[in-house]
Amino acid sequence: MRKHFTAVAAEPTAADLAAIESEWPLIAAELDVLDAEITMLYAEDHGGPTALDWRRLRRAEARVTRAAADLSTRTDPHRAA
Repeated sequence: MRKHFTAVAAEPTAADLAAIESEWPLIAAELDVLDAEITMLYAEDHGGPTALDWRRLRRAEARVTRAAADLSTRTDPHRAA
């Protein structure tokens, strides 16, 4: 049985780029959490995470929460009402 595939654009469209741009604060905040988690894992090999490591993780998680809340309250002209 032969399947038909739709063509995939080689580059993102303007709408794709706009969506990424609007979600970028959340993406950056999630990357900060990932970086803090990696630091915590490496800290286990050197006596455990410090209070500063824990604070960095908590602040990064709070930044994700704020960014997600901000993103959810924005009005999206492409989303149906």
